[in-house]
Amino acid sequence: MKADTHIGDTRNVFVRRTVLRSERGWHRLTRRFGNRTLIVAIACALWSHTGSSQAQTLRDTLLAAAALAPDLDLPAEPAYLGVFSGPKMALYKPDGPGPFPAMVILHQCGGLRSSSGTWQNMAVLGWAKEAVSRGYAVLVLDSLGPRRVDSVCYGANGGVNFPRGVRDALQGAEHLGKLPFVDRDRIAFVGFSWGAMVGLLTSGAAWGYSLTAGRRFRAVVAFYPGCFEIRPPSGRPYSVVQSDIDTPVLVLMGDLDTETPPQECTARLEPLKAAGKSVDWHIYSDATHCWDCQNLDRFRKTDIRGNAVEYRYNSDVSKDSADRLFGFLRDVGFR
Repeated sequence: MKADTHIGDTRNVFVRRTVLRSERGWHRLTRRFGNRTLIVAIACALWSHTGSSQAQTLRDTLLAAAALAPDLDLPAEPAYLGVFSGPKMALYKPDGPGPFPAMVILHQCGGLRSSSGTWQNMAVLGWAKEAVSRGYAVLVLDSLGPRRVDSVCYGANGGVNFPRGVRDALQGAEHLGKLPFVDRDRIAFVGFSWGAMVGLLTSGAAWGYSLTAGRRFRAVVAFYPGCFEIRPPSGRPYSVVQSDIDTPVLVLMGDLDTETPPQECTARLEPLKAAGKSVDWHIYSDATHCWDCQNLDRFRKTDIRGNAVEYRYNSDVSKDSADRLFGFLRDVGFR
């Protein structure tokens, strides 16, 4: 994942109209935004002093970035979840009328399918099955496929950036909350790698309230997120782990993860926990990135930061991380 352009890449995309608030009123911008321009705008908004004008500027800027890709058409009817099901954007539920607790699940940077149409990661489907078996309704999001985007592993692509991902997640929460079989007060977010980074951003008050579609999450669980700083070409860097987290968060990581090293997360989570934030984490010994990805076992690559990466499937860690996920949700009032 490209640390310096991931959040604001606008290659070949036009922002035709963006409304920004200043102390003197509304200014309408109809010029083309270059890649660096939008990144700088977001970075400046993120580090502006608190206040209604600055908060409105942040909201407008993030919404403009999210609008670089269209909203998803979210499924309204539950799909069948069987032996031969494949990972896709879908809604699933247990038998019965509910209301059930629910979760939004968001994939890694490679999405649900590769460019050839083959399954990219069956783990997402496995987590959906696990959640349904434990009495949860599930919305599996696909932020890439419907927008004809293959990957965001090397930076934002086709308008799919972090603000768009956060907006997708929060629109998913709002969508679930309107369904008759969902308990609208018990909706969680579970994300993996890129999706986990989206989850951490949703848990911050500024991003969460700026991009909300009307409902935020009761809890967030992040599997092996990248907690490194995002470094725009100009402007001040910022972290995916925001200091204004106001949602219970659990972060699960592996100590052999060279793609998203856990030390980068704990360095940011420890001060928040010491300050009384509801954040917790667990690091698995002998676990790599994507420990739950059976169909990607032994996959190797060199990531954007030059790290040699290998995924190793670990069934024991996968089982324990499921127990920790649902135990955490139980502890924060889900069941």
